[in-house]
Amino acid sequence: MFDLIDIGANLTHDSFDKDRDHVIARAAAVGVNRMIITGASITGSQDAVTLAERYKGKFYATSGVHPHHATELDAAGLNVITELANKDCIVAVGECGLDYFRNFSPRQAQLQAFRDQLSVAVGVKKPVFLHQRDAHDDFIAILKEYLPDLHGGVAHCFTGTPEQMDEYLGMGFYIGVTGWICDERRGHDLQDAVKGLPLDRVLIETDAPYLMPRDLKEKPDPRRNEPSTLPHILESLARHMNQPAAAVAQAVTENTERLFGLAAN
Repeated sequence: MFDLIDIGANLTHDSFDKDRDHVIARAAAVGVNRMIITGASITGSQDAVTLAERYKGKFYATSGVHPHHATELDAAGLNVITELANKDCIVAVGECGLDYFRNFSPRQAQLQAFRDQLSVAVGVKKPVFLHQRDAHDDFIAILKEYLPDLHGGVAHCFTGTPEQMDEYLGMGFYIGVTGWICDERRGHDLQDAVKGLPLDRVLIETDAPYLMPRDLKEKPDPRRNEPSTLPHILESLARHMNQPAAAVAQAVTENTERLFGLAAN
């Protein structure tokens, strides 16, 4: 059993309200003792901080607004995100970025919210937790504006091509791999990309309750992914990277500690 860190768990999601403690216990039973709780909205970021402070030293959080919620980031919302981002338990700013797949928020609002959160990350000197879907060119262009002043970051839930991965790597970012790697229908680009992913740039995450690994035979809950599936994601990732699982496990833990400034276990 490996000691793993889930860098992206939406553990404040209401689907966990009835059994959150049991979910946490199931994760710990398979070696997932540390997690970074994703902040994807104003309220979600506040709740992530509450959870991280409850499990101090094991849980951490991000402070940010997903592009779906970009219209929340008015002046008052930006003040909240900034105030939270200064807390010790917050290890990154985000989940921030662009999502043109659904356009739940107008593109102009997404662009402004992304720039505002990159500015927060520069100010608090913390990494960025990045989201991008169907917006690669605009996303890269904006990142390049802020890149000289950023303090690293991760392309969260990366699902793109080898060429897109190389762009992120060239900008100094880490690559976050989810259960998408286990998807025989949609995961081919990612499976090809990770063949060239250096061990010192890889991170793993569940994005729970989303992205249940499709090839997982015994699901903790058919309707909801959990951090306890992280070891399964690790095994699949190691196969596609053509690396021993132990080597990938050690790398993702060390990379997570380095990027987010976590104390080593």
